[in-house]
Amino acid sequence: MTAALVIAVLAVAFANGANDNVKGVATILGSRTARYRTAMAWATITTLAGAVVSIWFAEALFKVFGGADLVPAGVAATPVFLFSAACGAAGAVLIATVLGLPISTTHGLMGALLGAGLVLAPQDLRWSVLGSKFALPLALSPVAAMLATLVLYPLFRGARKSLGVTAESCVCIGQKVVATCPTPAAAVAYMEQHVVPTLETGTTACCTQRYNGAVAGVSAQQALDSAHFLTAGAMSFARGLNDAPKIAALAVAASIMGVRGSVALVAAAMAVGGIALAKKVARTMSERVAEMNTGQGFTASLVTSALVISATAFGLPVSTTHVSCGALFGIGTVNGSAKWKMICTILLAWVTTLPVAALIAMAGAAILK
Repeated sequence: MTAALVIAVLAVAFANGANDNVKGVATILGSRTARYRTAMAWATITTLAGAVVSIWFAEALFKVFGGADLVPAGVAATPVFLFSAACGAAGAVLIATVLGLPISTTHGLMGALLGAGLVLAPQDLRWSVLGSKFALPLALSPVAAMLATLVLYPLFRGARKSLGVTAESCVCIGQKVVATCPTPAAAVAYMEQHVVPTLETGTTACCTQRYNGAVAGVSAQQALDSAHFLTAGAMSFARGLNDAPKIAALAVAASIMGVRGSVALVAAAMAVGGIALAKKVARTMSERVAEMNTGQGFTASLVTSALVISATAFGLPVSTTHVSCGALFGIGTVNGSAKWKMICTILLAWVTTLPVAALIAMAGAAILK
């Protein structure tokens, strides 16, 4: 059971990396600030840094996700309970990853802990803890992210205009700019008339929005790109800080290994998962939720990183997925590009994450019991 539990914990970490690593850099991809490999390398490095720091700053999350607050301590420390919970979380997140749907590992862990508890300690479940420490932060965080984005982006746009920085739409073939136009509609029309008919096989063309002007002698576009990379890195750092201890808590609770060893293994598995299996979720997050320019992507990543870091400091188990998607929903709403069919699909996936994880965990616990 010890070996099986270690494998199950690593499976949760792998699934988390596959589904979550890209979320920190989704706005960089969506605004075409960086290519996929560059973005994922940055996400992997900063997520690992966050996971390492969590050893010293995320004690509350280790306790909550060890299950001791939800079921009696004697049950929470048993390999059967922890193994069943790990299987439930890993199964739910991997299913969503294969489908390209961004869901919450936090939500999956919550459902899996509940499912295992329903089989192994049905009379002793602490439902009040489930509501206050799990459900409430998960439910409120995407709403807070969406509202913050709706408020901040118009303020940032007004500040940009007051500084004399203008926006222009560029027609690009690969990384080469072939034309600039005053509006996105004009850029699309130019591309359809002059670029698409002459494209060679294997090449692609796209429209991107760039900023023209300087602030204090510094190019506005270059400054914003740098700030966007920093906030995306902060967001990935926050994800590592918030997610690594939640997963490592399963191994720590079973007394298999200490905090440092557990976090090291979890962080490595998260990195492998992101490298191996993140492309489908990356496409959903960067292309199929909303369209965005650099300024809009920067706003979304700034809001997400601030909220997740703040939540971790207070020991609140918020979901980076819920927060980042909430910010993207806000951007899509404010610029009119929200793709509501996909947004509704993601919301449905969120609703089903908990019961799917709970059912898998219940099945595992029942068999082992």
